[in-house]
Amino acid sequence: MIKTLVLPCKALKVPTARFEGPSQSKYKGIRMELTITQPDDWHLHLRDGDLLKAVAPLSANHFGRAIVMPNLKPPVTTTAAAVAYQESILKALPAGSDLTPLMTLYLTDTTSPSEIKLARESGAVFGVKLYPAGATTNSQDGVTDLFGKCLPVLEEMVEQQMPLLVHGEVTDPNIDIFDREKVFIDTVLRPLIERFPLLKVVMEHITTADAVNFVESCKEGSVAATVTPQHLLLNRNALFQGGLQPHNYCLPVLKREIHREAIVSAVTSGSKRFFLGTDSAPHERRNKESSCGCAGIFNAPVALSLYAKVFEEAGALDKLEAFTSFNGPDFYGLPRNALKIKLVKTQWKVPDSYSFSFGDIIPMFAGNTLNWQPSFD
Repeated sequence: MIKTLVLPCKALKVPTARFEGPSQSKYKGIRMELTITQPDDWHLHLRDGDLLKAVAPLSANHFGRAIVMPNLKPPVTTTAAAVAYQESILKALPAGSDLTPLMTLYLTDTTSPSEIKLARESGAVFGVKLYPAGATTNSQDGVTDLFGKCLPVLEEMVEQQMPLLVHGEVTDPNIDIFDREKVFIDTVLRPLIERFPLLKVVMEHITTADAVNFVESCKEGSVAATVTPQHLLLNRNALFQGGLQPHNYCLPVLKREIHREAIVSAVTSGSKRFFLGTDSAPHERRNKESSCGCAGIFNAPVALSLYAKVFEEAGALDKLEAFTSFNGPDFYGLPRNALKIKLVKTQWKVPDSYSFSFGDIIPMFAGNTLNWQPSFD
């Protein structure tokens, strides 16, 4: 528990308060600093080509490792492709960067068990991503029948202790888009866990109280969930306030306020089942602000500031470090990072856009003022 100690005030000196807890934070006058173990991003889209070169350094500014999504064109379906993509990412990082990309395979109807074994032996691949075909950006090559076509692969994943990373939505057009996560849990995820109780599963970017309840009902250490800044801070009203807001459009789509509140309660409770996964998904501005805009929110530059905002507002800053820096590596069986990062309580304005030779990318909370700023200084 964080305790606040206010020292006696002496003439011409500013009172100083100190927060004491698992991580040290200081309040000197109006300056507050929270020092935590360097976080990792357990769900990140880096794209490829010029877009990769543009956004990779922004994630590298704050995160030690990142689970990189494989939904490129063409998708990353083999270990060889994953290793090649990893090399491309490393080349795109600035000199001296410590970001380690942890690669994933894109599961298809034709993925073989031998590919899973090869992926584990490579030391580069740390998960296999399940995209139901048509669920989100570049998911058209995803799985059409998990139980009919992927059982041998799932069995090998259990054998290799390879986590399954799940985009948890059904794609039946007859199912309301706001209900697709709940239906997926009931018709796919729950039967999957019952059939493969030893399979490690990460339910990615959860958006509903139903997902919170499901994850909490499963065995700790077997099923976990990543949580994004957008699903902690925004509800579905953010899509429409003041007109259509394409830069708040993502998949899974934002949900009702009761679901946002349930997710905030879960992640700020101190539960080990939930950890940071930004789902930062950059698109060029023209591809967001169009007649058929792309799904995805670019939050890499602001994610840590926004997570701190959520935990501060919940009165749970003492639990921030576990969510950002401990729960993820513990679930994946990896060591926690040794480096530390500071979150300084100081106002800063989010840029209106990030401009590159190919166009602009609009960040989450563009033009807004935030109250926490990460720093390694």
